[in-house]
Amino acid sequence: MTLELVRDFLGWCGVLNIGMLLFWWLFYVLAHDFMYRMHGKWFKLSVEKFDAVHYQAILFFKVGIFLFIIVPYLALRIVG
Repeated sequence: MTLELVRDFLGWCGVLNIGMLLFWWLFYVLAHDFMYRMHGKWFKLSVEKFDAVHYQAILFFKVGIFLFIIVPYLALRIVG
């Protein structure tokens, strides 16, 4: 396994994960009421709590993408 292969893999992982993050955010913004009703069937959450949970989850996902995919990708770009 070469550094170039790992770098390409991390690059595509970054693209796919950022795409999923954007899809999640767009779905949250454009279909908020639908998502709230869907989750409301399983969990008893107020709208404020639902929003807080999603903002926090989006934040953790974004930080995870940055720390585990983007930073190693950039490090390999600098080294290679």
